[in-house]
Amino acid sequence: MAKTIAQYFAFDDHVAFLKVKQDYIHIPIWKAAFYTHVFSSIFTLIAGFFQFSSFILKEYRGFHRFMGRLYAWNIFLINFPAGFIMAIYANGHLPSKIAFLILDCLWFGFTIKAVIAARRKNTAMHKEYMIRSYALTCSAVTLRTWKLILSNTLNIAPGTLYMIDAWLGFVPNLLFAEWLIRRKKEKKRLSTEIYSGKENPV
Repeated sequence: MAKTIAQYFAFDDHVAFLKVKQDYIHIPIWKAAFYTHVFSSIFTLIAGFFQFSSFILKEYRGFHRFMGRLYAWNIFLINFPAGFIMAIYANGHLPSKIAFLILDCLWFGFTIKAVIAARRKNTAMHKEYMIRSYALTCSAVTLRTWKLILSNTLNIAPGTLYMIDAWLGFVPNLLFAEWLIRRKKEKKRLSTEIYSGKENPV
């Protein structure tokens, strides 16, 4: 991701992804949204990553809260509006636009639910919604990964490739997040039953 972002520091309109956005490069609001998203998304990835460390949560709760606030406000004030604008101008026609709009709205929704749960001291719900939120944050990585895989294995038109990639970038992540949440719940349920059985043998 750092290598990808570094390409844009020269603000060259004909580099990397911008090569296929020449129809929109002259639109100020799109260009501002693009650079805002590119240069701020790395902080969201890093801040969210630290939220899942049990050691940090236990030993450095202040740092956990700080990184959590950085993560949430980055999404609320910077990346959600920037992502919304970029979704409207997405390549791949309507299917891609719909995919990115859904991604952006779910990202905002899951993150705000995680914040509300934390303020209400509902730790279990907070963790679940943070898993969902960060799964969508990681779409920045998986989208590029799928693009590399598909472009090197399939011979399809760029527009079609982009439409497929738009959905693959976040849907598998979300499915994995739901599987992980259910798995954690099931393990907790089983451990509770085992513990209860030991304490109250039949």
